[in-house]
Amino acid sequence: MKKIFVNGYGSIGSRITSFLKDDPEISVVGVGKYSPDEKVSIANSRGLDVYVPERKQDDFSDFKIAGTIESVLDECDLVIDAAPGGHGYKNKIHLYEPKNIPAIYQGGESIMGSEAVSDLLFNSRANYDLAIGKNHVMQGSCNVTGMGRILEPLRDKFGDNLIRFDVTLVRRWADIEQTEKKLSDTIEMTQSPHHGDDVKTYFGKDAPLFVRAIKVPTRQMHLHIMDIRFKDAAPKPSEIHEIFTNEFGVATLWTAKGTKDVRDYAQNMGFNFTDTNMIHIHANMTTSIGDTVQMMYSDDQTGIVIPENHMLLQAMLFEKSYQEAFEHTESIFHMREKKQKLQEYFGKKD
Repeated sequence: MKKIFVNGYGSIGSRITSFLKDDPEISVVGVGKYSPDEKVSIANSRGLDVYVPERKQDDFSDFKIAGTIESVLDECDLVIDAAPGGHGYKNKIHLYEPKNIPAIYQGGESIMGSEAVSDLLFNSRANYDLAIGKNHVMQGSCNVTGMGRILEPLRDKFGDNLIRFDVTLVRRWADIEQTEKKLSDTIEMTQSPHHGDDVKTYFGKDAPLFVRAIKVPTRQMHLHIMDIRFKDAAPKPSEIHEIFTNEFGVATLWTAKGTKDVRDYAQNMGFNFTDTNMIHIHANMTTSIGDTVQMMYSDDQTGIVIPENHMLLQAMLFEKSYQEAFEHTESIFHMREKKQKLQEYFGKKD
């Protein structure tokens, strides 16, 4: 059994520990906390030991803590770094590398520039094998992960007949549980979003992919609008939908009127954290005109990267084949079952 330490207990840390407890091959030795707040007590109530930076121990005098992050790292085989963006690089330099501990980093970090945490941005659909046995790997962000789940199957099917992808990311303002984060009454435009360059690290640096992004005042998922141009006449919408019939983590929905419909269904069905952990193609919005297919799909924000983290740790720690890792992840996340339920509930009406 391998021992995992989750350094951070926010949106990602709380989710990944919830699923890892069901993995018989994994033992979570604890979680790292940097701020003395109610999340310490929440972690304890869920049976998790909490560790804090040595220099901050006195700040946690009102909470139950198990020790220091520096000491617990000596007991673990891999760290899932779930710290806020930018802190992962500092943790790599000051904590993980000195102790020679493998680590997974999240989408707030970078694989470019002087503060790169890795030379590999992971997407299980595109480059699983490259992560096998590596010590430091960055998991792509939710938007970057979502684009991979759509782009790679399209490339597998149509290859050189694809000539251009134009993607507009309509991003949510905050996660569901980030109630302290106020939704501003504005549509915010992002100049030079990183998402396109991130996707090109696994899709190909010369890929004809063009991305723009806006942020809107909602907590209910991201929405991607993708225009796909072909050399010849574009396929019918039904041909596009067929590609994703057996794709991991992609559900095809017909009657959802908005992202909140999908989230409400996930809540009613008792899905963990009201996450579906997948992409939802809004099939009624797929159109084919001339040489272009336009499609829209919603992206389950933070939830989508949790099974990806699980796939990644299996490559790094256990050096499993893709199929072995996929089946093990499926046994814990039950993605096929969720997909079936979503597609039946939001199915095409005669």
